Amino acid sequence: MIAPNTGRLVATCLDLPAGSPGGSVELFQDLYTGDRPLIPARAFMLQPPCPRRELPAGLGLLTVTGKTLQGPAFHRYVAALAGALARALDAETIGVLHLQHLAFGATPALIRALPNHPRIALLHGTDLLFAEQHRDQLRVLRETARLAHAVVAPTPAMADHLLRLAPDTDRNKIHHIPWGIPDHLLHRAPVPAARTPADGLRLLYAGRLTPEKGGDVLVRALASAPRVELSIAAPAAEFDALRPALQQAGIAARYLGWLTRPQLWQAFAEHDALVMASTTLEAMGLVALEAQACGLPVLHQPVPGLVEALGGSALAVDFTDPAAVARALSRLRTSSVLLAELRDAGRANAARYPLSATAVELNSLGRQLD
Repeated sequence: MIAPNTGRLVATCLDLPAGSPGGSVELFQDLYTGDRPLIPARAFMLQPPCPRRELPAGLGLLTVTGKTLQGPAFHRYVAALAGALARALDAETIGVLHLQHLAFGATPALIRALPNHPRIALLHGTDLLFAEQHRDQLRVLRETARLAHAVVAPTPAMADHLLRLAPDTDRNKIHHIPWGIPDHLLHRAPVPAARTPADGLRLLYAGRLTPEKGGDVLVRALASAPRVELSIAAPAAEFDALRPALQQAGIAARYLGWLTRPQLWQAFAEHDALVMASTTLEAMGLVALEAQACGLPVLHQPVPGLVEALGGSALAVDFTDPAAVARALSRLRTSSVLLAELRDAGRANAARYPLSATAVELNSLGRQLD
Protein backbone atom coordinates (compact mmCIF):
# COMPACT_ATOMS: atom_id res chain seq x y z
CA MET A 1 0.00 0.00 0.00
CA ILE A 2 1.20 3.52 -0.71
CA ALA A 3 2.94 5.25 2.18
CA PRO A 4 5.62 7.94 2.31
CA ASN A 5 8.28 5.61 3.68
CA THR A 6 7.69 2.65 1.37
CA GLY A 7 8.48 4.28 -1.94
CA ARG A 8 5.70 2.31 -3.55
CA LEU A 9 3.71 3.95 -6.31
CA VAL A 10 0.18 4.30 -7.58
CA ALA A 11 -0.53 2.56 -10.87
CA THR A 12 -3.05 4.35 -13.06
CA CYS A 13 -4.08 4.52 -16.69
CA LEU A 14 -6.35 6.75 -18.75
CA ASP A 15 -7.14 5.10 -22.07
CA LEU A 16 -7.19 8.26 -24.14
CA PRO A 17 -4.44 9.37 -26.51
CA ALA A 18 -1.99 11.66 -24.74
CA GLY A 19 -2.88 15.25 -25.52
CA SER A 20 -6.63 14.60 -25.69
CA PRO A 21 -8.81 17.50 -24.56
CA GLY A 22 -10.97 17.39 -21.47
CA GLY A 23 -11.11 18.07 -17.76
CA SER A 24 -10.43 14.47 -16.77
CA VAL A 25 -7.18 14.56 -18.76
CA GLU A 26 -6.09 17.79 -17.09
CA LEU A 27 -6.90 16.41 -13.65
CA PHE A 28 -5.02 13.19 -14.42
CA GLN A 29 -1.91 15.07 -15.50
CA ASP A 30 -2.14 17.52 -12.59
CA LEU A 31 -2.19 14.69 -10.06
CA TYR A 32 0.17 12.07 -11.46
CA THR A 33 2.67 13.68 -13.83
CA GLY A 34 5.35 16.34 -13.81
CA ASP A 35 8.76 16.56 -12.21
CA ARG A 36 7.23 16.51 -8.72
CA PRO A 37 3.82 14.85 -8.98
CA LEU A 38 1.35 15.30 -6.17
CA ILE A 39 0.77 11.53 -6.26
CA PRO A 40 3.90 9.53 -7.26
CA ALA A 41 2.71 7.08 -9.87
CA ARG A 42 3.29 4.95 -12.89
CA ALA A 43 0.80 6.79 -15.06
CA PHE A 44 -0.11 5.77 -18.61
CA MET A 45 -2.11 7.04 -21.57
CA LEU A 46 -2.32 5.82 -25.14
CA GLN A 47 0.24 6.71 -27.79
CA PRO A 48 -1.23 9.54 -29.89
CA PRO A 49 -1.20 9.04 -33.66
CA CYS A 50 0.33 12.48 -34.24
CA PRO A 51 1.96 14.02 -31.14
CA ARG A 52 1.42 17.79 -31.25
CA ARG A 53 2.41 18.95 -27.81
CA GLU A 54 5.24 18.16 -25.47
CA LEU A 55 4.12 15.49 -23.04
CA PRO A 56 4.41 15.97 -19.26
CA ALA A 57 7.24 14.29 -17.42
CA GLY A 58 6.44 10.89 -15.98
CA LEU A 59 3.70 9.99 -18.44
CA GLY A 60 4.13 6.55 -20.02
CA LEU A 61 2.61 5.75 -23.40
CA LEU A 62 1.02 2.46 -24.42
CA THR A 63 0.89 1.44 -28.07
CA VAL A 64 -2.49 -0.25 -28.06
CA THR A 65 -4.99 0.28 -30.84
CA GLY A 66 -8.58 -0.71 -31.45
CA LYS A 67 -10.25 1.29 -28.70
CA THR A 68 -14.02 0.81 -28.81
CA LEU A 69 -16.96 0.70 -26.43
CA GLN A 70 -18.94 -2.44 -27.02
CA GLY A 71 -19.02 -5.98 -28.31
CA PRO A 72 -16.25 -8.53 -28.94
CA ALA A 73 -13.89 -5.79 -30.16
CA PHE A 74 -14.13 -4.10 -26.77
CA HIS A 75 -13.11 -7.29 -24.99
CA ARG A 76 -10.15 -7.75 -27.35
CA TYR A 77 -9.11 -4.16 -26.72
CA VAL A 78 -9.24 -4.65 -22.93
CA ALA A 79 -7.15 -7.82 -23.22
CA ALA A 80 -4.52 -6.04 -25.31
CA LEU A 81 -4.41 -3.11 -22.91
CA ALA A 82 -4.12 -5.44 -19.91
CA GLY A 83 -1.19 -7.20 -21.54
CA ALA A 84 0.58 -3.92 -22.24
CA LEU A 85 0.08 -2.76 -18.63
CA ALA A 86 1.29 -6.08 -17.20
CA ARG A 87 4.49 -5.78 -19.24
CA ALA A 88 5.05 -2.15 -18.25
CA LEU A 89 4.43 -2.50 -14.50
CA ASP A 90 6.47 -4.13 -11.75
CA ALA A 91 3.88 -5.36 -9.25
CA GLU A 92 6.34 -5.15 -6.35
CA THR A 93 6.73 -1.39 -6.78
CA ILE A 94 2.98 -0.70 -6.85
CA GLY A 95 0.97 -0.02 -3.71
CA VAL A 96 -2.51 0.78 -4.97
CA LEU A 97 -4.43 1.10 -8.22
CA HIS A 98 -6.19 4.35 -9.07
CA LEU A 99 -8.87 3.38 -11.59
CA GLN A 100 -9.57 6.43 -13.72
CA HIS A 101 -13.30 6.17 -14.49
CA LEU A 102 -15.58 3.31 -13.56
CA ALA A 103 -16.14 2.56 -17.24
CA PHE A 104 -14.05 2.32 -20.43
CA GLY A 105 -11.16 -0.02 -21.11
CA ALA A 106 -8.34 1.03 -18.81
CA THR A 107 -10.21 0.13 -15.63
CA PRO A 108 -10.86 -3.57 -16.36
CA ALA A 109 -7.42 -3.78 -18.01
CA LEU A 110 -5.60 -2.47 -14.94
CA ILE A 111 -7.54 -4.80 -12.64
CA ARG A 112 -6.63 -7.72 -14.89
CA ALA A 113 -2.96 -6.68 -15.04
CA LEU A 114 -2.62 -6.33 -11.24
CA PRO A 115 -5.47 -8.38 -9.74
CA ASN A 116 -4.21 -8.50 -6.15
CA HIS A 117 -3.70 -4.80 -5.42
CA PRO A 118 -6.10 -2.50 -3.54
CA ARG A 119 -8.29 -0.47 -5.91
CA ILE A 120 -9.62 3.08 -5.69
CA ALA A 121 -12.05 4.00 -8.49
CA LEU A 122 -12.50 7.66 -9.42
CA LEU A 123 -15.96 8.54 -10.75
CA HIS A 124 -16.35 10.97 -13.66
CA GLY A 125 -19.39 12.25 -15.47
CA THR A 126 -18.59 10.45 -18.71
CA ASP A 127 -18.71 7.12 -16.85
CA LEU A 128 -22.35 7.70 -16.06
CA LEU A 129 -23.27 9.07 -19.47
CA PHE A 130 -21.66 6.23 -21.42
CA ALA A 131 -23.02 3.59 -19.04
CA GLU A 132 -26.49 4.89 -19.83
CA GLN A 133 -25.84 4.62 -23.57
CA HIS A 134 -23.84 1.38 -23.93
CA ARG A 135 -24.68 -1.99 -22.40
CA ASP A 136 -21.07 -3.14 -22.05
CA GLN A 137 -20.09 0.12 -20.36
CA LEU A 138 -22.92 -0.29 -17.86
CA ARG A 139 -21.62 -3.79 -17.13
CA VAL A 140 -18.08 -2.46 -16.61
CA LEU A 141 -19.34 0.31 -14.35
CA ARG A 142 -21.29 -2.11 -12.16
CA GLU A 143 -18.41 -4.57 -12.03
CA THR A 144 -15.93 -1.83 -11.13
CA ALA A 145 -18.20 -0.54 -8.38
CA ARG A 146 -18.32 -4.09 -7.00
CA LEU A 147 -14.59 -4.82 -7.26
CA ALA A 148 -13.24 -1.46 -6.09
CA HIS A 149 -12.27 -1.25 -2.45
CA ALA A 150 -13.24 2.44 -2.52
CA VAL A 151 -15.15 4.63 -4.98
CA VAL A 152 -14.40 8.36 -5.01
CA ALA A 153 -17.17 10.72 -6.10
CA PRO A 154 -16.36 14.44 -6.39
CA THR A 155 -19.91 15.52 -5.49
CA PRO A 156 -22.86 13.87 -3.71
CA ALA A 157 -24.90 14.22 -6.91
CA MET A 158 -22.41 12.03 -8.75
CA ALA A 159 -22.64 9.37 -6.04
CA ASP A 160 -26.43 9.44 -6.22
CA HIS A 161 -26.34 8.98 -9.99
CA LEU A 162 -23.95 6.05 -9.64
CA LEU A 163 -26.28 4.36 -7.17
CA ARG A 164 -29.17 4.70 -9.60
CA LEU A 165 -27.14 2.87 -12.26
CA ALA A 166 -25.48 0.40 -9.90
CA PRO A 167 -27.93 0.03 -7.01
CA ASP A 168 -26.11 -2.95 -5.49
CA THR A 169 -23.00 -0.84 -4.79
CA ASP A 170 -21.94 -0.85 -1.15
CA ARG A 171 -22.63 2.73 -0.03
CA ASN A 172 -19.98 2.45 2.68
CA LYS A 173 -17.22 2.30 0.08
CA ILE A 174 -18.24 5.61 -1.53
CA HIS A 175 -16.10 8.57 -0.44
CA HIS A 176 -16.69 12.22 -1.26
CA ILE A 177 -13.40 13.82 -2.34
CA PRO A 178 -13.78 16.97 -4.47
CA TRP A 179 -11.53 17.43 -7.46
CA GLY A 180 -9.21 20.42 -7.26
CA ILE A 181 -7.50 23.09 -9.29
CA PRO A 182 -3.76 23.90 -9.24
CA ASP A 183 -2.79 25.60 -6.01
CA HIS A 184 -0.66 28.22 -7.73
CA LEU A 185 -3.70 29.44 -9.66
CA LEU A 186 -5.35 30.32 -6.36
CA HIS A 187 -2.44 32.57 -5.43
CA ARG A 188 -1.05 33.89 -8.74
CA ALA A 189 -3.98 34.14 -11.13
CA PRO A 190 -3.89 36.55 -14.09
CA VAL A 191 -5.31 39.99 -13.24
CA PRO A 192 -8.61 40.71 -15.02
CA ALA A 193 -8.58 43.61 -17.45
CA ALA A 194 -10.14 46.77 -16.03
CA ARG A 195 -13.24 47.67 -18.04
CA THR A 196 -16.96 48.21 -17.86
CA PRO A 197 -19.25 45.83 -19.76
CA ALA A 198 -21.94 48.47 -20.32
CA ASP A 199 -21.35 48.52 -24.08
CA GLY A 200 -21.26 44.75 -24.47
CA LEU A 201 -20.52 41.58 -22.58
CA ARG A 202 -17.57 39.45 -23.61
CA LEU A 203 -18.66 35.88 -22.97
CA LEU A 204 -16.35 32.89 -23.06
CA TYR A 205 -17.17 29.24 -23.64
CA ALA A 206 -14.25 26.95 -22.79
CA GLY A 207 -14.19 23.16 -23.09
CA ARG A 208 -15.38 20.26 -25.15
CA LEU A 209 -18.40 20.75 -27.43
CA THR A 210 -19.77 17.23 -27.13
CA PRO A 211 -23.59 16.99 -27.06
CA GLU A 212 -23.96 16.95 -23.27
CA LYS A 213 -22.07 20.26 -23.04
CA GLY A 214 -25.04 22.08 -24.58
CA GLY A 215 -23.40 23.92 -27.46
CA ASP A 216 -26.62 24.02 -29.50
CA VAL A 217 -28.55 25.13 -26.42
CA LEU A 218 -26.07 27.96 -25.88
CA VAL A 219 -26.38 29.09 -29.50
CA ARG A 220 -30.17 29.27 -29.29
CA ALA A 221 -29.95 31.11 -25.98
CA LEU A 222 -27.60 33.77 -27.35
CA ALA A 223 -29.19 34.16 -30.79
CA SER A 224 -31.33 37.12 -29.72
CA ALA A 225 -29.18 38.43 -26.87
CA PRO A 226 -28.15 42.03 -27.54
CA ARG A 227 -24.62 43.40 -27.20
CA VAL A 228 -22.88 40.10 -26.62
CA GLU A 229 -19.50 38.99 -27.92
CA LEU A 230 -18.92 35.24 -27.75
CA SER A 231 -15.48 33.61 -27.75
CA ILE A 232 -15.07 29.84 -27.92
CA ALA A 233 -12.04 27.83 -26.80
CA ALA A 234 -12.63 24.24 -27.90
CA PRO A 235 -11.17 21.47 -30.07
CA ALA A 236 -11.15 22.55 -33.71
CA ALA A 237 -13.26 19.69 -35.06
CA GLU A 238 -15.93 20.27 -32.43
CA PHE A 239 -16.04 24.00 -33.15
CA ASP A 240 -16.35 23.28 -36.87
CA ALA A 241 -19.35 21.04 -36.13
CA LEU A 242 -21.01 23.89 -34.24
CA ARG A 243 -20.18 26.54 -36.83
CA PRO A 244 -23.32 26.03 -39.01
CA ALA A 245 -25.59 26.58 -36.00
CA LEU A 246 -23.64 29.73 -35.07
CA GLN A 247 -23.93 31.07 -38.60
CA GLN A 248 -27.64 30.31 -38.80
CA ALA A 249 -28.19 32.15 -35.52
CA GLY A 250 -26.17 35.13 -36.75
CA ILE A 251 -23.56 34.78 -34.00
CA ALA A 252 -20.08 35.84 -35.11
CA ALA A 253 -18.22 33.81 -32.53
CA ARG A 254 -14.49 34.35 -32.17
CA TYR A 255 -12.66 31.03 -32.20
CA LEU A 256 -9.66 31.01 -29.86
CA GLY A 257 -8.44 27.49 -30.60
CA TRP A 258 -7.86 24.70 -28.11
CA LEU A 259 -5.80 26.63 -25.59
CA THR A 260 -3.10 25.48 -23.22
CA ARG A 261 -3.92 25.94 -19.56
CA PRO A 262 -1.87 29.17 -19.18
CA GLN A 263 -3.45 30.54 -22.36
CA LEU A 264 -6.91 29.69 -21.05
CA TRP A 265 -6.23 31.38 -17.73
CA GLN A 266 -5.16 34.51 -19.60
CA ALA A 267 -8.34 34.33 -21.68
CA PHE A 268 -10.33 34.30 -18.44
CA ALA A 269 -8.81 37.66 -17.58
CA GLU A 270 -9.92 39.10 -20.93
CA HIS A 271 -13.64 38.27 -20.68
CA ASP A 272 -16.60 39.28 -18.54
CA ALA A 273 -18.21 35.91 -17.85
CA LEU A 274 -17.85 32.17 -18.53
CA VAL A 275 -20.94 30.41 -19.86
CA MET A 276 -21.70 26.72 -19.22
CA ALA A 277 -24.88 25.30 -20.76
CA SER A 278 -24.32 21.62 -19.89
CA THR A 279 -27.54 19.69 -20.38
CA THR A 280 -27.17 16.69 -18.08
CA LEU A 281 -24.46 16.74 -15.41
CA GLU A 282 -20.88 17.73 -14.67
CA ALA A 283 -18.53 15.87 -12.37
CA MET A 284 -17.58 19.23 -10.85
CA GLY A 285 -16.94 21.65 -13.68
CA LEU A 286 -13.24 22.29 -13.09
CA VAL A 287 -13.16 24.92 -15.84
CA ALA A 288 -15.71 26.92 -13.86
CA LEU A 289 -13.58 26.73 -10.71
CA GLU A 290 -10.46 27.77 -12.64
CA ALA A 291 -12.41 30.71 -14.10
CA GLN A 292 -13.53 31.75 -10.64
CA ALA A 293 -9.96 31.59 -9.38
CA CYS A 294 -9.08 34.05 -12.14
CA GLY A 295 -11.88 36.42 -11.14
CA LEU A 296 -14.23 35.49 -13.99
CA PRO A 297 -17.94 35.24 -13.06
CA VAL A 298 -19.75 32.08 -14.18
CA LEU A 299 -23.22 31.67 -15.71
CA HIS A 300 -24.29 28.05 -15.67
CA GLN A 301 -27.16 25.68 -16.24
CA PRO A 302 -28.08 24.32 -12.76
CA VAL A 303 -27.24 20.69 -13.44
CA PRO A 304 -26.01 18.15 -10.85
CA GLY A 305 -22.35 18.57 -10.08
CA LEU A 306 -22.22 22.26 -10.97
CA VAL A 307 -24.88 23.10 -8.40
CA GLU A 308 -22.88 21.40 -5.63
CA ALA A 309 -19.49 22.77 -6.71
CA LEU A 310 -20.58 26.36 -7.33
CA GLY A 311 -23.43 26.86 -4.90
CA GLY A 312 -24.38 30.53 -4.65
CA SER A 313 -21.03 31.75 -5.96
CA ALA A 314 -22.18 31.77 -9.60
CA LEU A 315 -25.27 32.82 -11.52
CA ALA A 316 -27.56 29.90 -12.32
CA VAL A 317 -29.75 30.41 -15.38
CA ASP A 318 -31.92 28.18 -17.56
CA PHE A 319 -30.15 28.22 -20.93
CA THR A 320 -33.16 26.52 -22.52
CA ASP A 321 -35.08 29.78 -21.90
CA PRO A 322 -33.57 32.53 -24.09
CA ALA A 323 -35.62 35.20 -22.31
CA ALA A 324 -34.20 34.16 -18.94
CA VAL A 325 -30.68 34.25 -20.38
CA ALA A 326 -31.30 37.72 -21.83
CA ARG A 327 -32.45 38.97 -18.42
CA ALA A 328 -29.39 37.51 -16.70
CA LEU A 329 -27.05 39.07 -19.25
CA SER A 330 -28.80 42.43 -18.88
CA ARG A 331 -28.25 42.28 -15.13
CA LEU A 332 -24.55 41.62 -15.65
CA ARG A 333 -24.22 44.37 -18.21
CA THR A 334 -25.94 47.03 -16.12
CA SER A 335 -24.80 46.14 -12.61
CA SER A 336 -21.14 46.59 -11.77
CA VAL A 337 -22.05 45.66 -8.20
CA LEU A 338 -23.33 42.23 -9.29
CA LEU A 339 -20.18 41.58 -11.31
CA ALA A 340 -17.98 42.54 -8.37
CA GLU A 341 -19.99 40.33 -6.01
CA LEU A 342 -19.71 37.37 -8.37
CA ARG A 343 -15.95 37.89 -8.75
CA ASP A 344 -15.45 37.95 -4.98
CA ALA A 345 -17.78 35.01 -4.34
CA GLY A 346 -16.13 33.04 -7.13
CA ARG A 347 -12.63 33.54 -5.80
CA ALA A 348 -13.76 32.49 -2.32
CA ASN A 349 -15.45 29.40 -3.74
CA ALA A 350 -12.47 28.36 -5.86
CA ALA A 351 -10.22 28.65 -2.81
CA ARG A 352 -12.17 25.73 -1.28
CA TYR A 353 -10.77 23.35 -3.91
CA PRO A 354 -6.94 23.30 -3.94
CA LEU A 355 -5.59 20.35 -5.88
CA SER A 356 -3.16 19.58 -3.06
CA ALA A 357 -6.12 18.78 -0.81
CA THR A 358 -7.44 16.31 -3.39
CA ALA A 359 -4.07 14.56 -3.48
CA VAL A 360 -3.80 14.44 0.33
CA GLU A 361 -7.24 12.86 0.65
CA LEU A 362 -6.60 10.31 -2.10
CA ASN A 363 -3.31 9.29 -0.50
CA SER A 364 -4.96 9.09 2.93
CA LEU A 365 -7.69 6.88 1.52
CA GLY A 366 -5.02 4.64 0.00
CA ARG A 367 -3.34 4.21 3.38
CA GLN A 368 -6.67 3.25 4.95
CA LEU A 369 -6.93 0.35 2.51
CA ASP A 370 -3.59 -1.08 3.56
